[in-house]
Amino acid sequence: MKKQRKSVGRKRWLATLALAVFGAAAIAGCSSSGGAQSKTLKLAYVAWDSEIASTNVVKEVLESKLGYTVEMMQVDAGPMWTGIADGSADAMVAGWLPTTHQSYLEQYGDRVDDLGPNLNGTKTGLVVPSYMDISSIEDLKDPEVAKSLGGKIIGIEPGAGIMMSTDKALDEYGLRDHLSLLESSSAAMAQELTKAYEEQRPIVVTGWTPHWKFAKMDLKYLEDPKKVYGGDEQIHTIVRQGLKDDHPDAYELLDRFEWTPDDMAEVMVKIQEGQSPEEAAKEWVAANEDLVNQWTEGLTAE
Repeated sequence: MKKQRKSVGRKRWLATLALAVFGAAAIAGCSSSGGAQSKTLKLAYVAWDSEIASTNVVKEVLESKLGYTVEMMQVDAGPMWTGIADGSADAMVAGWLPTTHQSYLEQYGDRVDDLGPNLNGTKTGLVVPSYMDISSIEDLKDPEVAKSLGGKIIGIEPGAGIMMSTDKALDEYGLRDHLSLLESSSAAMAQELTKAYEEQRPIVVTGWTPHWKFAKMDLKYLEDPKKVYGGDEQIHTIVRQGLKDDHPDAYELLDRFEWTPDDMAEVMVKIQEGQSPEEAAKEWVAANEDLVNQWTEGLTAE
């Protein structure tokens, strides 16, 4: 009798364990980034000050307003586009078009969904302090100018669209005999620029707008008569195919997301002055309730 009771008890224990394991597996399956019932999203971004600001704002809205858990994936530009195309990331708000990321759009355009601009009026090019007595990229061919710059242009991460454009500019303007393009990072570029500016030294960097450096320093773009860097650009929201079916509320929010260079600059300056990106984004979202409500109207957290 005792043996029979022990056998029944063991069967009940095994059944309970099986249900627990099955339940845990079901929960895990529903929380994967590609699952239709998931409330987890992966946002890819490049470590540019502008994209750190915008991605953190979108993350804050998705989490605080729609109840998502957002994973941030910091990568270079190439892997960012690849991740959206192969579905390992859900979205990005960092597609610089039509020029800077043109090569990536040509490669992956038929495998992603372009939701259009989230910010208008961007620009890329070579930037110098206004105290430098040059005005055009053509002026960099002067051996004395190149010598004063230490023979280098301070760049950012290899693979970034602006680095590809600058490499092309070295050929288009015949600069390779005088200057080389130094690979670094967005943060390192800004640090070098700030140090040179404080010491009033000549320097030329790969630059883009919006960026906090224009609020902190008197800078100017060098004229680009050959249009290597193109004209004014836009930052686009790019999402993986299938996101609209899997997460229609998140898709709709991302489609509505649009702000101005001044909005972005507010967040960037807060970060540059010492706030964490998360805290700066949280403050901006709280202070801009009317605009955020336009993005989330009719969308509610589950």
